[in-house]
Amino acid sequence: MPTCTPASNTGPDHGSRYGEDVTDLAVVVRGMRLGYGQFVVLDEVDLTVAEGEIVAVTGVNGAGKSTLLSCLAGLHRQLGGTLTVLGSPPRDDAAFWRAVAIVADLPTWYPGLTVREHLELVQLTHSPVRGWCLPADALIDTFGLAARADAVPLDLSSGQRQRLSLAAALARPSRLLLLDEPEQSLDAGFRQELAGLLREGYAANGGTVIMATHDADFAAAAGARRILLAEGRVAAPGLAGPTP
Repeated sequence: MPTCTPASNTGPDHGSRYGEDVTDLAVVVRGMRLGYGQFVVLDEVDLTVAEGEIVAVTGVNGAGKSTLLSCLAGLHRQLGGTLTVLGSPPRDDAAFWRAVAIVADLPTWYPGLTVREHLELVQLTHSPVRGWCLPADALIDTFGLAARADAVPLDLSSGQRQRLSLAAALARPSRLLLLDEPEQSLDAGFRQELAGLLREGYAANGGTVIMATHDADFAAAAGARRILLAEGRVAAPGLAGPTP
């Protein structure tokens, strides 16, 4: 599998070594609570995720899956409990975002840039590249965008824009990849390809993936440990079987 060329021979560096304490745990959540007024979204959530692990967060709509990912990204401040990501609390600064990549709502695209130019821009802004990622040409082929490489994102279908969002996240090195229902708008065949890329590419090279998903087959193909969120709580820390 092609990879970006490391900038030095010191070994892979999956983005910045965010946080002062480098451990084998990517995420540690203890007793996390979050709500809006009287409405509780997350209630005493505990979660531990090792580096190099893939975790699928499952549950019905409204269970708190997307909110949990937003908390891990530092986009929501919890009301209680503790949260560390890569050894430190999440914070909105360059070091954190060099180490963490997220694919959630569709991004705002640069209106004048093509598919290829978007991917090249991502790699340029993370230059010199250290760690595992895929070059723009390889991403275009892998994500089935070759025929649309010179199109602007607004001219793409919803499925093609989702592929571009995912490709952009893998165009740069990172240590933690947060994915909110990455299977959206993807056909069943490509979901399996994406699962293999996450398992054999990203996680096999030390990256950690936490994703919210409703697709049991996709989670299984990625080799994910599945946890179930129900009414804001972790109902089961590791499950097999159908995904709600």
